[in-house]
Amino acid sequence: MASTGPGTNGPTRQGLRLDRIQHRYGQARVVDDVTLDIAPGELVALLGPSGCGKTTLLKIVAGFVRQDGGQVKLGEVAVDHLPPNRRKVGIVFQNYALFPHMTVAANVAYGLDVIGMPKAEKTARVSEMLGLVRMDGFANRYPRQLSGGQQQRVAIARALAVRPSILLLDEPFAALDKGLRLDMQIELKRIQRSAGTTTVIVTHDQEEALSLSDRVALLNRGKLEQFATPSEIYDNPASLFVNTFVGSANTLAATVQGRDGDSLRIALTGGGVWSARGADLPNGTKVTACLRPEALAIGPEAGGIPAIVEIGLPLGASIVHELRLRDGTVLKVAAPRVAGDEPLPPGSVVGLRQHAHATVFPQSEAS
Repeated sequence: MASTGPGTNGPTRQGLRLDRIQHRYGQARVVDDVTLDIAPGELVALLGPSGCGKTTLLKIVAGFVRQDGGQVKLGEVAVDHLPPNRRKVGIVFQNYALFPHMTVAANVAYGLDVIGMPKAEKTARVSEMLGLVRMDGFANRYPRQLSGGQQQRVAIARALAVRPSILLLDEPFAALDKGLRLDMQIELKRIQRSAGTTTVIVTHDQEEALSLSDRVALLNRGKLEQFATPSEIYDNPASLFVNTFVGSANTLAATVQGRDGDSLRIALTGGGVWSARGADLPNGTKVTACLRPEALAIGPEAGGIPAIVEIGLPLGASIVHELRLRDGTVLKVAAPRVAGDEPLPPGSVVGLRQHAHATVFPQSEAS
């Protein structure tokens, strides 16, 4: 039996199952055999570049697009035959889509009017939802009298008022400036935890996906590259695409030399030998080695891979240096910055060292 959210009248928590979803626009396959099993109360981000299929997938869940193949289930019930208004799905669009001629309270009550909720119960529900999104004192204002962040809260309250089984958000922070966006990400997380509603958010912003979600579904050209926790996505990417799309990653050409215990030993084309994790690849295999900037360190030239500093950037709490290896490969190194630290001057000769395993992918896979 599904668990219920906070309060005696809280929504029944339901999971979402997407089973081998496929969809084409003309000859282009925009969703290619995607399977996701989202737990009740979980917040999942659909992440990927423009055109990867994430918004189409959201529309399929909502019922706005009928997929060519596969099945959508809310809980244990298939909903493919149901129109959007019968799927118990709440939606927050990128532009919030508030009715400009209605007050905040009337906007939140709109869906309750549609389902014919009695007036007393509707008034109590609107008050509850405005309290949840911390907009109690704004009931009689109109959307034009609200900031972008306040409009977004009202849109979320309206979506949650009908007690949806699933909350869908399509790039909900895109219209906000950077400072407000972070505040609203934190606020959304609080609201979602309080409401206990299973939530799917579409975003192309990797930081947003990693900070908000319980798990991330990373899509590329319609295919699911990886579905895992943010830490797993960042630390153990399943493909070269995941490694380079999420966070910053240096990529270098290398050749497998052998094994040292559980690690691979790889020779970099630009000189030097690194340790790496990855498949048990035969000696001589050409690979692409990936290492995060924070997994590298700069020291004296002796004992490290020779490199020349191209430029150094002080970025508040960190310093990022761009280095060039002898084969022309350019890579970045990030280190914490303490008060008084300055970047190394361009032209400095240094030694590059690793303090975490690289991740390797066969060059046939990388291509």
